[in-house]
Amino acid sequence: MRLTDFALERFFARWEFAAEMLLCASDVEGWALRDLLDLADEDGRRRWDGLTLGYTQSPGDPALRAEIASLYEHVSADDVLVFSGAEEAIFALHNVLLGPGDHAVVVRPAYQALAEAARAAGAELSRVELRESNGWRLEVDEVRAALRPNTRLILINEPHNPTGSLSDRSTFDRLVAIAAESGARLIVDEVYRFLEFDPADRLPAAADALERGVSIGVMSKSFALAGLRIGWVASRDRDLIARVAAFKDYTTICNSAPSEVLALIALRAKDRVLTRNRGIIEANLPLLDAFFSRWRGVFEWVRPRGGSVGFPRLIADVPVDRFVEDLVRDTGVLLLPGTTFDDRGNHFRIGFGRSNMPAALQRLESYAERTLR
Repeated sequence: MRLTDFALERFFARWEFAAEMLLCASDVEGWALRDLLDLADEDGRRRWDGLTLGYTQSPGDPALRAEIASLYEHVSADDVLVFSGAEEAIFALHNVLLGPGDHAVVVRPAYQALAEAARAAGAELSRVELRESNGWRLEVDEVRAALRPNTRLILINEPHNPTGSLSDRSTFDRLVAIAAESGARLIVDEVYRFLEFDPADRLPAAADALERGVSIGVMSKSFALAGLRIGWVASRDRDLIARVAAFKDYTTICNSAPSEVLALIALRAKDRVLTRNRGIIEANLPLLDAFFSRWRGVFEWVRPRGGSVGFPRLIADVPVDRFVEDLVRDTGVLLLPGTTFDDRGNHFRIGFGRSNMPAALQRLESYAERTLR
């Protein structure tokens, strides 16, 4: 296996902790430990206070798996496998499901691992393009056209990173039907699920929609607990869960004991956790709406429908990579160039899940006044 450099992570390795403000963060403002512990029920507090730092159960703590299963309609604790973040889950799934001679369909732009892990496993890839011109919507007919007799999986991301797009229910139902008819496994990266701007737009989880469907979740995005490094796979295909669990024996083996307890506490208080997180996003979105209205003709964006990121385009005749680097050097504010998503359209990712976004946006606007007018 030979993996190409992860462009996004290499970019962040250089800038993420050097920049003063991240205006491109994919997650919501992280919870303070003391605030999270204040949400603990009696059992959660007992688990935390009595915690010993030994090995944990490889599939994940049974109580945590049960709590994750409660996020779904038809999933039980035995249908859940816990990982050290969603990245490990993606890597394990691709290596279990794909090999030389197999084919996978993945959207673009997308988080690089969704495609690279498949390529490194030996599979051929077809990329279905999401286009700004049609609101970054997934075109199901293009997914169907990309299928081959050896297509093993269709992998999408809803709500989508980096665009914030979200398919409507009709589109999703058609995609489920295509997967069922073709025998290809539908995998949905659902790490922004529960951050839909209109809860009525929330799609069914892949693990609920199909017996062989696979949902990927994580505590990092919607739940604003990236530092826990807790992710999961949910699927009613018990054979798949067993095979992926066996693969995990060669990666992390088991998860962090403190992280599992803290994830359990957060999920048991999920309504309060999500209300706080959505509040940050809801406060920031109008500021972005006003900014892009003022700067029409210089920047253009399709307003997201969920998550905490969007994918605006720099219309000005400046390469986005240069603009991003000059911005951070001049102002300390970091944006993420679309080239890290294999995009060549002069887009950049902007994040609106952080409490300091208004201050970062002011710095961006001041810089734009000096350099783009």
